[in-house]
Amino acid sequence: MWKNVVNYIGCDAEYDEARVVLYGAPFDSTTSFRPGTRFAGQAVRNDSYGLEIYSPYQDLELTEGAVYDCGDLELAIGDSGIILEQIRETAEQILRDGKLPFMIGGEHLVTLGSVRAAAQKYPDMHIIHFDAHTDLRSDYLGVELSHACVIRRCWELLGDGRIHQFGIRSGEKYEFDWAKSGHTDFHPFVLEDLDAVLENVGDAPVYFTVDLDVLDPSVFPGTGTPEPGGVDFLTLMRAVTNVCGRVNLIGCDVNELCPPCDPTGASTAVACKIIREMLIAIVNRGNGKTG
Repeated sequence: MWKNVVNYIGCDAEYDEARVVLYGAPFDSTTSFRPGTRFAGQAVRNDSYGLEIYSPYQDLELTEGAVYDCGDLELAIGDSGIILEQIRETAEQILRDGKLPFMIGGEHLVTLGSVRAAAQKYPDMHIIHFDAHTDLRSDYLGVELSHACVIRRCWELLGDGRIHQFGIRSGEKYEFDWAKSGHTDFHPFVLEDLDAVLENVGDAPVYFTVDLDVLDPSVFPGTGTPEPGGVDFLTLMRAVTNVCGRVNLIGCDVNELCPPCDPTGASTAVACKIIREMLIAIVNRGNGKTG
């Protein structure tokens, strides 16, 4: 398996003993506004050393579970089809080895590669999707493999009623109409219906994708397509730990951090902390300490 030199803080377990495998997907070639998300994985690892492994929110430590960080994948920058296949193969191997793939994007298109692997192993899976944008376009300027189309491509794998969207506040009218017609379980603007959805999902396999632009730009300006009207940090943090601590999670990703868009480093700090809280909730689920 891969060997990484610089890992996210506390994620230095050996591959064989790890429950979760962290990896980066440094790809942003279909970004439609401000590029730079390919640098997120490196930035998150470096800045994670400004955190502690202890979460006072959950009263748990990251090292109570085993996480292996294999670093960033070496992707074929510029070819969306090839990079999606590389990501799919990576996630497929991690799943085959009985571990949970946790991907750091990258633009949101990278989610499709991981979802393809997860759907192959878990054809009855659901997706929980936090985002500012619908990502339901059939194509974007004639391109079907675009970050603006990623959830539409995921829907083609899963069908109606198994994609649960939260926080959405931007998109074309036809995307909103299409979602509201029953193709997705659509909860725009807020995260307030999350508990009911988690209850309904039950023990079904869940893939969780978090586009960090679900946050308000006043909290998280370092993203390629900032959209005013988002949630605050504590709301998102509580929601992601709720998902990761309760559902039968089989894979997840955090994407759309663009470090060059926020030279203060505040957005990277936010991303680091969200990832820490998610990891802690995942590795402690089932031991009576969370969820």
